[in-house]
Amino acid sequence: MKLLRWLDGRRLAWLMLVLPMVLAAVYYGVFAADRYVSESIITVRQAQGGQSNMPGLALLVAGLNTPSREETLYLRQYIHSLQLMKDLDQRLGLRKHFESERRDPLFRLYAGSSQEWLLEYYRSRVEVQFDDTASLLTVRAQGFTPDFAQLLNKAILDECEKFVNAFSQRMAREQMAFAEGELKRAADSLKDTQADLMKFQARNGQLDPQVQASMVGRIEGELQAQMAKAETELRTLRGYLNDDTHPVVALKNQLDAMRLQLAAEQGRATRGSDERRINKVALEFQEHAARTTFAKDAYRLALGAVENSRIEASRKLKSLAVIEPPSLPDSALLPRRWYALATLFIVCGLLYGVVRLTLATIREHQD
Repeated sequence: MKLLRWLDGRRLAWLMLVLPMVLAAVYYGVFAADRYVSESIITVRQAQGGQSNMPGLALLVAGLNTPSREETLYLRQYIHSLQLMKDLDQRLGLRKHFESERRDPLFRLYAGSSQEWLLEYYRSRVEVQFDDTASLLTVRAQGFTPDFAQLLNKAILDECEKFVNAFSQRMAREQMAFAEGELKRAADSLKDTQADLMKFQARNGQLDPQVQASMVGRIEGELQAQMAKAETELRTLRGYLNDDTHPVVALKNQLDAMRLQLAAEQGRATRGSDERRINKVALEFQEHAARTTFAKDAYRLALGAVENSRIEASRKLKSLAVIEPPSLPDSALLPRRWYALATLFIVCGLLYGVVRLTLATIREHQD
C-alpha cells in the first residue's frame, strides 16, 4: 500500500522516463565508443571453359559466368568460422584492437576473455548478409578506427580468396586423381591380358588358332569334294572295267589315301590330347582375345575419361569476384545515438503508460 501511494505519477515518470533517458544520454554521450563500418560485396564465380563448341545464343549464355550459389553459402559459413577468426587474430591482432577501447563498458572486449567469447564477439562485429536472388555476399566489418575496419574487411576477403581457390583446386585434384587411377588400372589390366595372350600363343606355337582351325576346315572340305569326284569316277570305271584293272585299283588307292588324310585332319580338330585339339585351342584363344579386346576398350574409355575430367575440372574452378571492394568509412555509423535514444524513449513511454494504467486500476479497486 505504501508503495502504491509513493508511486505517484511524478515519481513514476522520473523512474521510467527521466532516469532511463538520462542514463542512456550519459552513456551515449560520454562512454559509447564510435564504431566504423567497412562494407564490401563479393560472390563466387565459376570459371569459363569447355563451351567454345556451342553456337549462337548458347555460347552467349555460357559466357555469362553465373555465380555459384552453393560455394557462396560455404563462404558465408567460413567467414564466421573459428579458424578464420584465429587467422585474423594472428594477422591483425583482433583481440588487442577490440580490447583497446576501455571506455565503452558494453561494446568493448574485456581482457582475458575466452576463445569462445572472442568468437561470439567477432561474429557480432562482422556481419555477413546473403542475397539469395543474385547470390551475393555483403560483408560489413566493424572497427574502432576507420583504417582497422577497412583492414579487417580486406583481410577477410584475402582469406576468402584463399579458401575458394583451395576448395576448388582440391575438388579438381580429387576428380583428376580418380580418373587417372582408373586409367592406371585399365592400363595394368590391358598389359596383363596382352601378356596372357602372348604366353598362350607361345605355349601352343600358334599365332592365331582360329585361322588354323579355318584352314583345317577348308582342307576337309576340299578332301571331301575330291573324294566325291573320285567315287563318281570309280563308279564310271567299274561300269566297263574289272576291279583288278590298273585304273580301278589306282583310283581305289587314291580314295583310301584321301580317306586317311580326312580322318587325320578331323582327328587334329576334334580328337587327340586336350592340349593339342584345334577346336579347344581356338576356343581358349577366342577367350583370351575377347579379354584383350575388352581391356583395350576399357583403356580407351579411361583415356577419354581423363581428358573429360581435365576439361570438367578446368570448368569447375571457382574464383572470388569482388563486386565492391572494402570501403574506407568517413564517419562512424555505430552507435546510432539519436535512433537508440528515440527508440528507448518510445519503449519507456509505452511501459510508463502500461504501468501507470495498471496502478490506477489497482487503486480504483482498493477504493
